[in-house]
Amino acid sequence: MSMCEKFLGTGFYPVVLIFFVLGMARPSFGQRVNEDSLFIRQHYNKIERQISMRDGIRLFTSIYVPKDASESKKYPIVLNRTPYSVAPYGEDLYKTSLGPSMHFARNGYIIVYQDVRGKYMSEGEFEAVRPFNPRKKSPKDIDESSDTYDTIEWLLKNIPGNNGKVGTWGISAPGFYTTMTAIDAHPALKIASPQAPVNDWFMGDDRHHNGAFFLMGTFAFLSSYGAPRPQPDPKGTPAFSAYGTPDSYEFYKKLGPLKNVNERYFKGENKIWNSMMEHESYDDFWKARTPVPHLKNIKPAVLTVGGWFDQEDLYGPLKTFQGIENNRPASPNFLVMGPWIHGGWARGTGEYLGDIGFGSKTSAYYQAEVELPVFNHYLKDTPDPALPKAFIFETGANEWRRYDQWPPRNSTEKKLYLHPGGKLSFSPAPAQAKPTFDQYTSDPDKPVPFTSEIRILRGADFMYEDQRFAASRPDVLVYESDVLEEDVVISGNVFANLFVSTTGTDADFVVKLIDVYPGDAPNDSPTRPNMKMGGFQLLIRGEVMRAKFRKSFSNPVPMTPGKIENVKFDMQDAAHRFKKGHKIMVQVQSTWFPLVDRNPQKFVNIYQASESDFQKADHRVYTSGASSSYIGVRVVE
Repeated sequence: MSMCEKFLGTGFYPVVLIFFVLGMARPSFGQRVNEDSLFIRQHYNKIERQISMRDGIRLFTSIYVPKDASESKKYPIVLNRTPYSVAPYGEDLYKTSLGPSMHFARNGYIIVYQDVRGKYMSEGEFEAVRPFNPRKKSPKDIDESSDTYDTIEWLLKNIPGNNGKVGTWGISAPGFYTTMTAIDAHPALKIASPQAPVNDWFMGDDRHHNGAFFLMGTFAFLSSYGAPRPQPDPKGTPAFSAYGTPDSYEFYKKLGPLKNVNERYFKGENKIWNSMMEHESYDDFWKARTPVPHLKNIKPAVLTVGGWFDQEDLYGPLKTFQGIENNRPASPNFLVMGPWIHGGWARGTGEYLGDIGFGSKTSAYYQAEVELPVFNHYLKDTPDPALPKAFIFETGANEWRRYDQWPPRNSTEKKLYLHPGGKLSFSPAPAQAKPTFDQYTSDPDKPVPFTSEIRILRGADFMYEDQRFAASRPDVLVYESDVLEEDVVISGNVFANLFVSTTGTDADFVVKLIDVYPGDAPNDSPTRPNMKMGGFQLLIRGEVMRAKFRKSFSNPVPMTPGKIENVKFDMQDAAHRFKKGHKIMVQVQSTWFPLVDRNPQKFVNIYQASESDFQKADHRVYTSGASSSYIGVRVVE
């Protein structure tokens, strides 16, 4: 994320209104950044401290305090713990935006950023998604929860002008750290807001989905994030850039099997990459790293935030919210899901993504009308903004919905059956004397691309991209409903329940749920006036499953060639209105490259596989009788 992107769309303030009074044009993006930066320098003092933890390790902390903070005018504290640097370093160098949004800086908060243990200027050893330790017996037993507790204790005692109340927030990995602040929380912590929080790096966030390895994002990210850092340093390791081509498909095809990454590039020095390669299944290493089992007795209010088009952590907010909710917390537990990519609620206006408009400035609205009022209520005792349990943006309808639970109580699970002949229906196909099926050949040497674009980094566009480029391939099965005679609204979990067979002993199955626009759809792309939207295939949800984990993510088993097997998997949640006149489509394929690594289609440890292990395989998807494949959705009645 660029610095400029982060500050876009923070709203209008009095200094901005001057331009209109004077009859001038709306200030440019650069002018707004300059205004924010000037405001911060005029109204905040910055101090830097190394805060000692209970084990003696010191964490670098950057603290912005309102200049008028005093015993007679006190402010609450908001804390962001990050592995991505609190830069700029130096008490005379200021950030150009503060807080979850500039609304916080202008409203008056003590705003604190901290390099987590082992990153940038903090001492200690970094451990990605460090496990929570529920059995601390000595000061040497630490985790992210204890580091937060010790930090809050220090801030309350050493920063004059604080009102004794603290909130935490963070996006992505900082979202994980925010979740950890709520476990065994300091009594002063009144609200925690995990935003796109990492929840489980094996099951659905960032690194793996349902056991399938997310190759290009993990390689690019870990090339910097997992690089050695022998001592505190304000500069991080630059990400890998020697691709030699703008085409990720070409680069990762030439890379070959996953073991080549260490042989050619990381040379065994990237600790986090090595841990990925050493833990192919959902073993104790992975189980220890999800906070879900520890989301009990949560004391602060929790505002979990996510985006329906998040390319990295859609799984995290949904499972974090539900993990807390399942334990019936005494404090309020909120979920906000909007039409955003990763962190999109904190930057930009949220009016559109690619060719899809959302009818309003959803990000600006969230910042001003949801996030700030909720924090103000818990930290400044302002009136309760009456946020519902689940505040959900329904794509397709482009409207916010207020639900008293998630999934909504007026939703019912229904099945979208795959029929012979490429049909899709809420009614099952008639039973046949012999099972009916559709078949395709998957060739790891010619994988289905995840996007039609030529790009070297993953980006987010594939999450809302027109899927017609894939529908035309012979190794992609397509199932399509009749034209809808009335709207169909889904809200809640989406899952795939496939009955399949293969000539190999392993396979991946990728399922996409798609909204097909009518042929006469208006050409209303907000970014490309000449874009023809007729027949546009909007990806609503896409997910992958590694079939070896169909019975257990901890104990993989091979497929038996020719045997019909049930492969059922979570596709995560959605809230979307398929409008009258549209069609619903499902696509099924076995490669999604290089978003996901290639499955050799042979039962092996894929992280140790050789080129000779990769083979073509014929896959069948069954469509009738007891072997009727379907997609489960929750339909709002």
